[in-house]
Amino acid sequence: MRTQILKYMEKNSKVDPSELAVLLGTNEVTVVNEIAKMEKENIICGYHTLINWEKAGTDSVTALIEVRVTPQRNRGFERIAERIYNYPEVNSVYLISGAYDLLVTIEGRTLMEISQFVSDKLSPIDEVISTATHFILKKYKDHGTIMNVKEKEERIPVSL
Repeated sequence: MRTQILKYMEKNSKVDPSELAVLLGTNEVTVVNEIAKMEKENIICGYHTLINWEKAGTDSVTALIEVRVTPQRNRGFERIAERIYNYPEVNSVYLISGAYDLLVTIEGRTLMEISQFVSDKLSPIDEVISTATHFILKKYKDHGTIMNVKEKEERIPVSL
């Protein structure tokens, strides 16, 4: 049942527990208790609202920054990752495979603000060997949600 609850909540975190209980064929108390347990066990780590900032008229820039680092003996990437994720500008930090070690996502008001973050805060870290910054120009789909749903054209087919 946990997996079913998690999969449903991942798509709709505002789900009403009574609605979820009906969908799962159980009672609301069971669902509420299961969710509380998963929050306590840190299986459910938080709740987020996905916002299309472009449509909201808010100017912001999102960047993916690939970071190559020298891991520390007996600590690997943990200390470096922790140092990076403690910056308030940073949304996420992932250990990745490939040419780079960490993938960092940040948001800023301008390209310059993000560039300044990279040059002033990331690059000076002793263990950082190199970075590559990629700016997100448009989001088509984010966290499984299509961001720009097209309105259906209601054309009447005409034949001659």
